[in-house]
Amino acid sequence: MTVSAAPRPHVDLQNAVVRFAGDSGDGMQLTGTEFTREAALYGNDLATFPDYPAEIRAPAGTTAGVSGYQIQFAAHEVYSAGDQPDTLVAMNPAALKVHLPDLKRGGLLILNEATFKQSDLDRAGWKTNPLTDGTLENYQVIKVDFEHLVGKAVEGTGVSAKDASRCKNFYALGLVFWIYSRDIEREEQAIRERFKKSPPLAEANVRAFKAGYNYGETIEALDAPYSIQPARLKPGKYRNVTGNSALALGLIAAAQKAGLRMFYGSYPITPASDILHELSKYRRFQLTTFQAEDEIAAISAAIGASFAGALGVTGSSGPGIALKTEAMGLALMTELPLVIINVQRGGPSTGLPTKTEQSDLFQAVYGRNGECPIPVLAARSPADCFETAYEACRIAIDCRTPVILLSDGSLANGSEPWLLPDVNSLPKIDPDFATDPAGFMPYKRDDKLARPWAIPGTPGLEHRIGGLEKDALTGNISYDAHNHEKMVRTRAEKVRRIADRLEPTEPFFDPEGDVLVIGWGGTYGSITQAVIEARQTGLRVGHVHLRHVFALPERAGSRAEHGPAALPPARSARARVGGPEQDPGQAVPRRRGPLGHRIARAAQAPARGTGDRLDVRSSRKADEKGLRLRSGGEVVPGMRRLRHPGRRAEADARAGHLPGEDGLHQRDRLRFPVPLLHEHVRLSRDPRPRAGHRHRPEDGESGPDRLGSDG
Repeated sequence: MTVSAAPRPHVDLQNAVVRFAGDSGDGMQLTGTEFTREAALYGNDLATFPDYPAEIRAPAGTTAGVSGYQIQFAAHEVYSAGDQPDTLVAMNPAALKVHLPDLKRGGLLILNEATFKQSDLDRAGWKTNPLTDGTLENYQVIKVDFEHLVGKAVEGTGVSAKDASRCKNFYALGLVFWIYSRDIEREEQAIRERFKKSPPLAEANVRAFKAGYNYGETIEALDAPYSIQPARLKPGKYRNVTGNSALALGLIAAAQKAGLRMFYGSYPITPASDILHELSKYRRFQLTTFQAEDEIAAISAAIGASFAGALGVTGSSGPGIALKTEAMGLALMTELPLVIINVQRGGPSTGLPTKTEQSDLFQAVYGRNGECPIPVLAARSPADCFETAYEACRIAIDCRTPVILLSDGSLANGSEPWLLPDVNSLPKIDPDFATDPAGFMPYKRDDKLARPWAIPGTPGLEHRIGGLEKDALTGNISYDAHNHEKMVRTRAEKVRRIADRLEPTEPFFDPEGDVLVIGWGGTYGSITQAVIEARQTGLRVGHVHLRHVFALPERAGSRAEHGPAALPPARSARARVGGPEQDPGQAVPRRRGPLGHRIARAAQAPARGTGDRLDVRSSRKADEKGLRLRSGGEVVPGMRRLRHPGRRAEADARAGHLPGEDGLHQRDRLRFPVPLLHEHVRLSRDPRPRAGHRHRPEDGESGPDRLGSDG
């Protein structure tokens, strides 16, 4: 009599990080997407990070062609895709070489041993075979001959040998499903639906998937399968979204709420192309998508659509935004609603097309000729892309201005559950078209300094429009110097007033902590997780994450300058500020310039431009080392302590600063060339070199009270 073995008990985990990696043709993105879909349906919270190679088709088996997909899923709220994977699936030696350094010590490593022939090792750059030279002795290794086992599983389905080999990604998926106790019935239905046009191929993939799952049950490589319970999320209806799809939905929602037709003009560019693809699915919502012949045509068409009474939107990445800058100036000069989306990637020039960075901040705030201030918003997560897109459209329509929306590659391609909003609770957007010709003046402004939006062809509302400077009231072409200065300052003031209507900035976590971490954009998840972990060690840490990068919201400056919560003088004198970034530190002068010159002279927290997303380890390193609170310590190397104005002398005495030292630091800080006309910052003197001088003004030299004024 045969007695079947009792099923192994499950080991409960709170979270897990899984990374699938292989050649571009191994289907790793599909494998990761399927696993993500099942985790979402199961009820786990999650965050993902797809990592594509830049080459369209790199030589097979080389490190340049490695494609990866990482997911963190958990029984609690998830903020990032995780740092080091607990489980790594490497389909060839190249994937192992690229991703093994990230695998946790003792982590689970699943290898396709059929690909570890000498020729495969040579292409991947291995000098010896890692399967036999001790490289993998610190990991739990499962060696699987995918080629042989998949071939046996799909026998009789009628698929070719080539198609049979392509099923190995589903074999790997089945094995990971068993490891983490996932439901195979839902996935079987999903596979059949995906390949319904080719029943033999659908059957082959289902068999491969089930064979991989059964393989996990039969091997003795694991002590037990793992189980991660559903997360306790806010009640409601959820949808798994990528950042690009959420951007598209946010744009559509704003246009619908405003009762406007939407026009999206774009030229294909990674990683922004999917916005165009996604929007093209929703033409039933009075939506026109236009794939232009180049970037200039795309934004110019969008401006034309706004002139005609539609919501004009254009999208690109850094190189394309560089080509759009002249037309962005035209949109500012005409003062028409326009949303410009920059899904950032590594640069400059072509740079790193499929790698993420947030290094276009300077370009967004300052990258145009003349005085051309444009509001800049930044999304912080894939789901937040919806709200940020909606907010960008609202500002563009209400204030008659172009608005730049910054996303990045990790947000665009990453995904997470998104709680569907109540559409009735979305903020009102009123285009408020001009219709009455009585007293109409094209540049007569309301309290927001927005000019009338008059649709062409409206009787009595005919007016000139174009890139030449306009009269401050009639809109006629004007070369008058005083009129030009008035228009420059008016356009800058209009952007500044946007900040006055924003909600006050409040820090997350500890509003009276000793450390305030300021971030923006896609660093939100890693910073948040790092702050949570730092607080668990006893550090008092607060976190401010900026959506409105320019102009900065009310109280953002006071919090950074005087401490996390405008603390009493004794405490704020030792409050610290830092801000991890996915660039070499471009937000530092943004925090320093508009927030006032008492912000630290070299305020640089973990900042890098590696083309990879900021991980939790980098942020934690700042919390534990650079941001630790020790007597006389620095926030990060080179960052001076922040001092409350009322206790400056006392703070200087404690720190041992000599009288007058702060004045020297102030001159050094003001050397940074910030276009202060945008910021309306008053200084005691002009820090820039005067005409005929090659040095900055010394003590006693005079300069104008306000930058940009005569003299």
